[in-house]
Amino acid sequence: MALPPEKASELKQIIRQQLARMDVHGRIREVLAETIREELAPEHQQLSAEDLMKALRRRGIIDDVMKELTFVTDVNDREMASTPKPATHFIDRQPPILQKTNIDPTRRYLYLQVLGGKAFLEHLQEPEPLPGQICSTFTLCLHFRNQRFRSKPVPCACEPDFHDGFLLEVHKDNLGTESKVSVGVLNIRLEMYPQLNTTLSQEIVNTQLALERQKTAEKERLFLVYAKQWWREYLQIRPSHNTRLVKIFAQDENGINRPVCSYVRPLRAGRLLDTPRQAARFVNVLGYERAPVIGGGGGKQEQWCTLLAFLCRNKGDCEDHATLLCSLLLGYGLEAFVCVGTKAKGVPHTWVMTCGTDGTITFWESLTGHRYIHNPINPDDPPLVEQPKPMYPYRSVGCVFNHQKFFGNCQPSDAVEVCVFDLHDESKWKPMSGEAIKSVCSPGATTSLPPFPPLCASAIDASVISNEIELQLRILVSEHRKDLGLTTVWDDQLSYLLSPALAAYELERTTSVSAGNEEFQDAIRRAVPDGHTFKGFPIHFVYRNARRAFATCLRSSFCEEIICCRGDQVRLAVRVRVFTYPESACAVWIMFACKYRSVL
Repeated sequence: MALPPEKASELKQIIRQQLARMDVHGRIREVLAETIREELAPEHQQLSAEDLMKALRRRGIIDDVMKELTFVTDVNDREMASTPKPATHFIDRQPPILQKTNIDPTRRYLYLQVLGGKAFLEHLQEPEPLPGQICSTFTLCLHFRNQRFRSKPVPCACEPDFHDGFLLEVHKDNLGTESKVSVGVLNIRLEMYPQLNTTLSQEIVNTQLALERQKTAEKERLFLVYAKQWWREYLQIRPSHNTRLVKIFAQDENGINRPVCSYVRPLRAGRLLDTPRQAARFVNVLGYERAPVIGGGGGKQEQWCTLLAFLCRNKGDCEDHATLLCSLLLGYGLEAFVCVGTKAKGVPHTWVMTCGTDGTITFWESLTGHRYIHNPINPDDPPLVEQPKPMYPYRSVGCVFNHQKFFGNCQPSDAVEVCVFDLHDESKWKPMSGEAIKSVCSPGATTSLPPFPPLCASAIDASVISNEIELQLRILVSEHRKDLGLTTVWDDQLSYLLSPALAAYELERTTSVSAGNEEFQDAIRRAVPDGHTFKGFPIHFVYRNARRAFATCLRSSFCEEIICCRGDQVRLAVRVRVFTYPESACAVWIMFACKYRSVL
């Protein structure tokens, strides 16, 4: 059966490309073999990576390979000005517009292609999307040597149709500089599984990996022995009448038990965040989600996410928020610790503590961004002595730690309100050996320790998203009032006047300083005529789903009163302001308002 002309032409092109690749591989093998025979004479006992690269360059093979390679990037996201109406059961995405990417021939790159996936089963627990809803998607996130990449989202399936390429820079020095990176020809095909299984065929392999794994296993074994000994000593000095929450190890998302100190490391945000309080606000707007228990049961699974997993999911438990905030505060030069303890009703909880040079102890709640100054109560004071009233929600503390230190609370009481956080007093806090912690938690100490990824700038256009959410809310309000038999008249000027108030609310959340709203109040008085009434309702979200936000607003009786306002000369207003943060996290402020003529 004859193929159509266009299919035959496509098949010929594929065959030519495959033959070209085979020829390049064959030429590389010939050059390497010839170079080894010529250069490895008795006076040349070693053949460096630089020698091999020079031989390939001298014969023109590198230039030929660079001519054959074409790398593209998807610029669709950057050029789309607005989001069209979602499609049913499909990913709403325009055909990708491809653009050539310039690469430096003097640098070393690895082009990684993801060709598919198998055995993805987590989505099977989710209900099928209803008509008109956007289906769930899978996105592959990669971190390689301080570089981060995200694949295009694909519909959830047991065998998701991943088909993406990533250009990884292997080494940033010039080719003439000797490096520890193995030089070779990599023919990579990646079949994605829930745990990444990669098949690599390498011409030259770095044989030191096995030795590094052995060293890592030995370091981890020695630390485990030390941790057991430390725990036995701690039990002897800890008051026996109460049980305390002391955590030395925590299980990550891959089921690996790691020292809790390895979850924290000084993290610099570059120019993405300017102050520690802004960093606290960024952590606060990341979503909160309790780790689910596999198989149900309703309990809480003990799982701490590595930083990369937390950032890629954009949501996590209190432990994930606390370790990220502690890392950022350490990056700002503060003496910060993660506190492990309980809050009301004995619920396990983690938060962050900073120790000032003047002895001031400050608690940072990573889920809300609130800060509390700790003034301990002295239980030995007479009853008539006025004691400070704690404003924080914490009840007990069992241990504190960061990337270099770990302390177990051995005071008579673990109640936070009476604890003294003098970490240098070993009668109150039992320390762990700093050298033992460093052996397994310092950067590069073990190969099993996941590297900390850099923060990524937001990819959200705040003004575009604000306009889209505001337009969707107007439609939802109009439809809701129509169902009630009410007409809707929007006041665009009144909507615009709500902007300063939303900006002031976010500024207060970021700086903990109340911003003046005198100008906003004066503008509203001028916009509302005599004999009219003005009502406003501000609310804050950390997601961008307009329908979900509208449903939440309707649960408030005051907001519902504004949306369903009846009377003479009713004018409605709504304003949305999106504030963006790194990792595409955002704070969404919405204010509904109305003005109407008062009738007595």
